Amino acid sequence: MQLRVFVVLAVAILAISCAAVLIRLAQAEGVGPLAIAAWRLGLASLLWVPCAFALEPHSTAQLMRHKAKSLGLAGLFLALHFSSWVASLQFTSVASSVVLVTTGPVFAALGSWLVLGERPQRRLWLGIGAALCGTVLIGWADLNRSEFGLSGDLLALTGAVMMAGYLLVGRRLRQQHSTLAYTAPVYLVSAALLWLFALVREERLFGLSGRAYAWLLAMAVIPQLIGHTGLNWALRHLSATYVALSTMLEPVGASLLALLILDEPVPPLTGLGGLFILLGVYIATGESRHPRPATQAEARTKR
Repeated sequence: MQLRVFVVLAVAILAISCAAVLIRLAQAEGVGPLAIAAWRLGLASLLWVPCAFALEPHSTAQLMRHKAKSLGLAGLFLALHFSSWVASLQFTSVASSVVLVTTGPVFAALGSWLVLGERPQRRLWLGIGAALCGTVLIGWADLNRSEFGLSGDLLALTGAVMMAGYLLVGRRLRQQHSTLAYTAPVYLVSAALLWLFALVREERLFGLSGRAYAWLLAMAVIPQLIGHTGLNWALRHLSATYVALSTMLEPVGASLLALLILDEPVPPLTGLGGLFILLGVYIATGESRHPRPATQAEARTKR
């Protein structure tokens, strides 16, 4: 059983690592960032919402009826996360973008202090310091390499901040409701907003090439369906801390895939900055350095 859990977790991490490369491939077919994000969340919603109402109709309907404002805010944060992160890949490297957007948990920990009044521990400041050093190194490397590299880095960091907002809004709701019941309406709200944003910006949503639609479908199936579903399944058997820390391998996987598929190497300064950022996230968010089985209470709330 334990081997199967780690195999599923490894497959999930590999799947989410494909997202940045698939986005780049879709961009190469002329698909705009908002259109990419809209299709990814839209296709995910087509799958997730019917599943939620089929498997957990009461919990899903109750959540949508009584927590509509919170779901709407979470959906807005998620839409802004995807739109800014996808846009960042137009201007900066896969390695820089993915490692910078990984700082979301650090911003979430900082937001817990600023918004929720939770007393920060010393490891938060150490983690922020390390992540800040890494961000400066990546920004310096991208500024020297490309005229628009720094813009891409700032967009990736914006995506990280928006992800932190999404995590903070959903934290209490996730303790009371299952993953399926919570994420289905949030995906639906996020998809609706992204389609609206794309229409306002007049990005082309239809009439794309067959290859473009193939990349968009792959994006919904591989990172979203296989990747995120695998992570949620792993949460039933491993601690949330261990699963969260394991996702820090995503920048490594994304960089390797970018090298193999896009022939995009990682500059030494960017790699060094990435190490600092991953170390910062590890310090700021790691409560446990060893996997442990989830308790029965955790399994009920995280499934």
